[in-house]
Amino acid sequence: MNVYTSVKSTSPETEPDGCIRFSDVSWEQFEAIEAAFKDFRGVKFFYLDRLLQIMTVSPEHEIIKKTLCMLLEAYMRANGIRFYGKGGPTLGNRELGGRKEPDDSYDIGTQKIVPDLAIELVITSGGINTLEFYKRLGVREVWFWQNSQLSLYYLTGENYQEMARSTFLPDLDLELLLRCANMPDQYDAVTELLANISPV
Repeated sequence: MNVYTSVKSTSPETEPDGCIRFSDVSWEQFEAIEAAFKDFRGVKFFYLDRLLQIMTVSPEHEIIKKTLCMLLEAYMRANGIRFYGKGGPTLGNRELGGRKEPDDSYDIGTQKIVPDLAIELVITSGGINTLEFYKRLGVREVWFWQNSQLSLYYLTGENYQEMARSTFLPDLDLELLLRCANMPDQYDAVTELLANISPV
């Protein structure tokens, strides 16, 4: 099966943000398309239940992600919270019916196979159900950054519940984190955060 046949057999939906979606894509088609892009940087794939999303990663996306992670890591280190940054490893498999790379992820306390915390930057509304994917993996906490705001979800039983505070980092002042994350300079943002936290 060639890549052209794979793409032609689906129904694409193109969004203005550099995101394109295909429906009714088999696992074999998904892997063929993914392999065709293996030498291209800045392209991310999300596959779940025969839906495929392809997104180009903008410099703005990467800057926001890096700022948020720098702040989070500065907070955890200042408070003596042991953490392990996992970055954006490819998660999922055919048996789960999905595969994607988180924007970033962390283990808290000890290293694990499945990350405790996944971070996602949402550039477009709609699309594939990210929480459904993470639920199948068993990722306990998911943070979404969208429109300069944070939403936190924790896996309780079979479903995610939106939370006002992080379960892993209950003393983290999210308003302070949000204010610092929206500052235009990364260095100043981390300096501001550290100046306003009291180690617990």
